[in-house]
This record gives sequence, C-alpha cells and structure tokens, in this order.
Amino acid sequence: MADHGGADLKARLVRAEEIARVAGALALDYFNRRETLVVETKRDLQDVVSIADREVENLIRSRVRQVYPNDGILGEEYGLETGTSEFTWVIDPIDGTSPFVNGMPNWCVSIGLLHQGVPVVGVISAPCHKELYAAALGMGATLNGKTLVLNDARNIRNAVTGIGANNYVKPAFVAKMVENLLEAGGNFIRNGSGALMLAYVAAGRLVGYYEPHMHAWDCMAGYCLVKEAGGFYHPFPTDGDKLTKGAVVLAAAPGAIDDLKKIAGL
Repeated sequence: MADHGGADLKARLVRAEEIARVAGALALDYFNRRETLVVETKRDLQDVVSIADREVENLIRSRVRQVYPNDGILGEEYGLETGTSEFTWVIDPIDGTSPFVNGMPNWCVSIGLLHQGVPVVGVISAPCHKELYAAALGMGATLNGKTLVLNDARNIRNAVTGIGANNYVKPAFVAKMVENLLEAGGNFIRNGSGALMLAYVAAGRLVGYYEPHMHAWDCMAGYCLVKEAGGFYHPFPTDGDKLTKGAVVLAAAPGAIDDLKKIAGL
C-alpha cells in the first residue's frame, strides 16, 4: 500500500476541520440573509450560484494556501490550480446551493484532500445541523467527534438509499435507476446535496448513495468518510484532466455494495 502522507495527514485533517468550521460559519451567515443575495444561473436554470459560493471558496483557498502553498486546489467556482506537491484539495464551498438559496437546511461545505489521486482527508460541515464530519485515511471517521462505524446488517431492503441526478443525465435514465432500486426492494431519498448524502452514508443514515454523473468536488470528502466508516466507494478517475470532469459516483455500506453495483451497472 502506498504511503499517502503518513504523520502529515493528521495535521492536514486538523487544518481541514478548522477551515471547514470557519467556512461553515461564513456560509451560514450568508444563508441567514439569503434574501439579499443575487442568485445567478449556470448552464441549467436549476443550477444556481451566488456570491456566497464564491466568497466561501475564496476563504477556503486562502486558508489552504497559508499553510500548504505547494498543494493543488480544485474548487467548483474557480477550477483547478495545480500544485508542486502530490496533494490536491478538492472543495465545494456550498454543495446544495439550490436548497441554500431556497431556505432549506440540506447544504454543506465539503473539503476533500487527494494524495496521488486517492482521497486521504474528508471534512464536511453542515452548519444548519451543527454537524462536522471528519475522516483521514487509516484514522477512522467521526461526526462531532464520535466515531462512525457502519452496520453490516443494513441493506437496500431494510434501509434507505440516497440518489442524485442532474441535467447531465437523461430523464429516462434517472427513471430507470429509480425503477431498478424500487424493484430490488429498496427506497430512496434525495435532499439536494450529494456531498451531504455521502456523509449520511458514512453516518449510517443512508445505506448507500448513487449518482450517474457527479463532479470530484461533490464526492471526494464523502468518499474518504465512507471508506473510513467501513464502507465502499467506486473509484473516481483522477488521471490528467479527468479530475475536472464528471463521473459515476457510488458509495455503500457493506450490506448494500452488491445490490447497488448491480443497479448502477458497475
């Protein structure tokens, strides 16, 4: 097994938690005065962005650079800045901007860290719920400091699966994946934030999460959390420019892996 940062990972985890708390507080401040925000749309009218997304990302980037100036940073709003180390921070300042601007609490700040393409740190802050999820490779996963360990007895038939979809995926494909899940005896939820639903997989609230097309900044932190809680994730391609493209995302508790792989065609 490759050495992915060793002792330095603990320091990076602590730093990521500190940044997530500060970024979460800034995002929450914007959320509490969201009526004043100018909301813009991206390539799809359902895909929105506001000054809050940009300011929170700027905050995270500046805090990372203060301590780790040689690391790369990939963020949803400002793209990829390559670094000279083997580390790349992968951040979504506000995952769930649609719930955010519409006054729903299902959004989060997601901070992941890759080493040689492998998720080695994952921190997700859900300020409305006063929750901080944190994990580092080989160090386990926690929610507000409490260790997370997945239950092997839970599967798609006795627990709930999270699903996600967007306009990169054809409606008929989404309908089919829902149909496949229901036919297999499962049920689903979608709360508007893929990153938060991945955190819920790590916490045992959801037994799995599947999205046919998702970006790295939405899933890398959650992937680390799920793995460290004892779950599985489908590898995300990180070679070359693939890190900046979308890919299929699947994470599952042990008892749901086979069923969800089949549903996802993996």
